[in-house]
Amino acid sequence: MYYIIYGLLYAVSLLPFPALYLLSDFAFFIIYRVMGYRKQIVQDNLDIAFPEKSQEEKKIIAKQFYKNLCDNFIETIKLLSLTEKRFVKRAAIDFTAIKKLVDKGLNIQFHSGHQMNWEYASLAISRSLTIPWLAVYMRINTKAIDRLFLKIRKKFGATMVAAQTYQSQMPQLVKKQYALGLIADQNPPHAHLGYWLNFFSKPAPFLIGPEKGAMRNKTAVVFVNIIKIKRGYYRFACSIITEDGSTTGNGELTRMYRDFLQEGIKAQPANYLWSHRRWKFEWDAKFEKKWVDVVFYASN
Repeated sequence: MYYIIYGLLYAVSLLPFPALYLLSDFAFFIIYRVMGYRKQIVQDNLDIAFPEKSQEEKKIIAKQFYKNLCDNFIETIKLLSLTEKRFVKRAAIDFTAIKKLVDKGLNIQFHSGHQMNWEYASLAISRSLTIPWLAVYMRINTKAIDRLFLKIRKKFGATMVAAQTYQSQMPQLVKKQYALGLIADQNPPHAHLGYWLNFFSKPAPFLIGPEKGAMRNKTAVVFVNIIKIKRGYYRFACSIITEDGSTTGNGELTRMYRDFLQEGIKAQPANYLWSHRRWKFEWDAKFEKKWVDVVFYASN
């Protein structure tokens, strides 16, 4: 099954970008107009994030989000045949400051969010690094598709670490200098396992692992903002937060990440993955010990 899927999608990837974007436009029509894929979830998320915006403004954001989502998938498929030279033209990144961290012998932890195109961001960083790039990912349930995406993600030599086997794999992988990539806006598996803080206008739990790992391993921490320049072209802005995560206090890195992510989303609201349920857990007073925001949630 894998080779059939790979052969078909590789053939699709050989099409020029203008033709691929016609396919993306058709997919948008089916997903948005016909299926209404997760429309209510997207609407609810936008209501939480932007209560100050009119329904018409949020409708415009939602429509553009679905277009970006379709583009994100088709651009990822294009990576099966896209040459490194052509990729570089579409994925701009200034790694000057990061190279200084590498030269100092520091381990580095990169935090990004579900901004599109996150696959291009991972490959741009992987290509720019001279130390191993360990990218944490969630397995796809369909084995053939998971294998296909792993092939794409390893294009420039990344070591892919499944979230499900993270604990067992990492001790061996971090014996030498490394860079670790985390999409840090995932929900924890259970509400009580996360750090709680306000995300836009409503509390949400954030994974504790990224912060605790940076503090425990004394890694440098870099936040990555994904900026869409135009269709198919991106810039990845790296911000060095600290050269030693152990110098920060409990909740500090998570708050800083939350602020960084919010600002990036506000700048390009249609470029965030609104179809995933970022607020699927409801705040409860029993989580009070996990509240790390500087302002308490006044409604509770």
